[in-house]
Amino acid sequence: MNLLGHSAIWAALALSASAAWAQPAGAPPATATQAPRGMPPAGPLGEGPWDIKTQKADIHVEVVTKGLDHPWGMAFLPNGDMLVTERAGRLRVVRGGVLDAKPVEGLPEILAEGLGGLLDIALHPKFAQNGLVYMAYTKGKPKDNSTLAVMRGRWDGSNVLKDVKTIFVASAWHGKPPIAARCCGQGPASGSYGSRLVFDNAGYLFVTVGDRNYGEMAQQPATDIGKILRLKDDGSIPKDNPFVGKGEFLPQIWTLGHRNPLGLTINPADGSLWETEFGPRGGDELNRIEKGKNYGWMKVTQGFHYNGAPAEGIKEVPGMTDPVLAFGPPSINPGNIAFVSGDKFPGWKGDLLMATMSRTVERISFDDSGKVVGQEAMLKDLKQRFRDVRMGPDGYIYLLTDETDGALLRIKPAA
Repeated sequence: MNLLGHSAIWAALALSASAAWAQPAGAPPATATQAPRGMPPAGPLGEGPWDIKTQKADIHVEVVTKGLDHPWGMAFLPNGDMLVTERAGRLRVVRGGVLDAKPVEGLPEILAEGLGGLLDIALHPKFAQNGLVYMAYTKGKPKDNSTLAVMRGRWDGSNVLKDVKTIFVASAWHGKPPIAARCCGQGPASGSYGSRLVFDNAGYLFVTVGDRNYGEMAQQPATDIGKILRLKDDGSIPKDNPFVGKGEFLPQIWTLGHRNPLGLTINPADGSLWETEFGPRGGDELNRIEKGKNYGWMKVTQGFHYNGAPAEGIKEVPGMTDPVLAFGPPSINPGNIAFVSGDKFPGWKGDLLMATMSRTVERISFDDSGKVVGQEAMLKDLKQRFRDVRMGPDGYIYLLTDETDGALLRIKPAA
């Protein structure tokens, strides 16, 4: 379906949602509010390869490796090898296209509970000189408060990460019973950590922190819950962050009002920062992230709260920034994102690819003004939940499947 078809559906759904929320009873039908959240595990991935025809490119999808347990993030090393994180708390190496059976040692204690664990990974912009690797992980104890933290270590090609240090711990501690009363049927505290890491062109590190299913906190200035943060490469705070010296605001905050931001990337064409985040039921978002802005959650959403409670606003709310694109209902469950660059996929150049847990890879195209003008759902026949997508230094596209028997896939142009 093209964007016009999607837009018509979304417009109708938004209209019906607005009408429903205007009524006292006004919520999705009871059967909808009771629907299970998320996608169940998929069946086994075949051996491949697969030749697939898409709207603007014929592609060849191949398996680089299987045997990964819910992989979350990947990083490309200068020698062509790769580092891949597994949510269960392991860092793996893919050497010459082969998964090293031995995980990397030297990591700190990681709380692998719920959707927490070892999460995203990024290399320092000067990795070739300093060997520094950054990873987001969950810090805490079972049945106790937990939060997102960022570690840094030095990689020398061995199976041991050296000089490991936690450089930042988010002020997002939450989870110890009794859990505070929250509205709207929100989920467990062991989810919605966020975790994506991206260095910008100036060498600053951006970190996404989810709302921990405590959405009321996403608007609170004295917590990192539901925020995107901006740090120096040593974890300290840049003096030109937008909320430095502004009342109760934590100085590391770059933007606020986020639910569960699980996608983050820099557009190589102009250096802009882009993010995806889960809505509740519907209302998943693609956002262009700009300094100091408020993206609305949980006051504003184009989705339905889980218990049918109305949102305070849907869109065009003063002081809040609307998404570039909103999805659903139903939810599309967006993961990481990457802009297509290089010359391998000329029909896709400049488009945004989005991994989704609803078993598609979405391709989103824009006009010269940045307006969305096309969308295509791809790779549905693989029936896999996709967590991460990246452009490789070889110009090909790489994907991670979020499955118990997860895989690393590579997309090439069809021969």
